Amino acid sequence: MQTIFVMVKCELGKAYEVADAAVTIEQVSEVYSTSGQYDLLMKCYLDEKTDIGHFVTSKIQTLRDVKDTFTLITFKAFS
Repeated sequence: MQTIFVMVKCELGKAYEVADAAVTIEQVSEVYSTSGQYDLLMKCYLDEKTDIGHFVTSKIQTLRDVKDTFTLITFKAFS
């Protein structure tokens, strides 16, 4: 299992709509609103065989009112 975080910049006033749409994607486990340069932070769990770039471009960037994304790829979780 791969864990990635995707920061999402939305069209003005559309963060809640984007978040509502994102939580319907099976691989998206959590969506947080954030302040600063990006509006949302999405935590995603992907199969090892899943191409991260394809997932982000086909599932996240195609959501209505998404303007930009920034993807963080993780290596190890510390508890």
